[in-house]
Amino acid sequence: MFTNQRILVTGGTGSWGYELIRQLLPQQPKQIIVFSRNESSQVAMSRSFEDPRLSFCIGDIRDKEALMRACERVDYVFHLAALKHVPVCEDQPYEALKTNVIGTQNVIEAAIANNVKRVIYISTDKAANPSNFYGMTKAIGEKLIVYANLLNSDTTFVCVRGGNVLGTNGSVVHLFTNQIRAKRQVRITDMRMTRFFLTLQDAITLLFKASQESVGGEIFVMTMPTCRIVDLAAVLMEDMGIDAEMVETGTRPGEKIHEILLTEHESTTTVAYDDEYLVILPTIDIPGLRQHYGAHAKVDFDSYCSSESLMSKDEIRAMLVRGGFLS
Repeated sequence: MFTNQRILVTGGTGSWGYELIRQLLPQQPKQIIVFSRNESSQVAMSRSFEDPRLSFCIGDIRDKEALMRACERVDYVFHLAALKHVPVCEDQPYEALKTNVIGTQNVIEAAIANNVKRVIYISTDKAANPSNFYGMTKAIGEKLIVYANLLNSDTTFVCVRGGNVLGTNGSVVHLFTNQIRAKRQVRITDMRMTRFFLTLQDAITLLFKASQESVGGEIFVMTMPTCRIVDLAAVLMEDMGIDAEMVETGTRPGEKIHEILLTEHESTTTVAYDDEYLVILPTIDIPGLRQHYGAHAKVDFDSYCSSESLMSKDEIRAMLVRGGFLS
């Protein structure tokens, strides 16, 4: 799919970007353009890969003209750029709106103007029945991407929705490890809290699958394992051989005890694609889309919540080993 193709990655210097590019390069693309705001991060990334097919473009997705130039002669766009931290988006909603909503609209319009083949938008479980401003902006982003398939262009647009990815910047594993080592303490907002988790390597592998097999207009939902945050902390403490204290600090504004990957409303138009993906079909009519998934069975549940089918500590440990966090 990506052989001899030009690929633009917005927000490409983040953790997702590093792993995405690491897995893209062996697929023989002609060029990968990393579009982001941080000069020093781009320099560090360039030195890390040292690959002539990798080029860098300083810019902000809020700047439509910069995106227009970056999308010239591009075949595929992976749209990763976003303000992602829940407390930051709660404190500065105008900034989150400009990046996550207006920025996504700019990506759509720049892609269409430059005849890009496909745009892949990375969403989050927080977009499902959102309780915080970050989730609301990502939910609007999903709607914009789905709707973009009706704009009479040759560009197709698809969403991929996942949960927490281990190893990303600010990941809870890094946070807990530092707290255990430095303070002999783990700060957890609520002891009942559960979350979806996936390793970064697995997330990118699934992202490629959705990119290749999507039609345009659907939302691919990664089926992800779930765990209690206290169990994750306990496994890390056991591995480090440190008996740290767990301190409950209280939920932050907009924070849920449990996340959902799929709402009750969405379940009515969702099909089971395979063991790794569900596909949410939109309520708006995109020609040919429902027919394409006609052979797939509708899901037989109302929602997909992180409080269900929790991993055991052994399963959490195996996931952390696979992600390279435990030896």
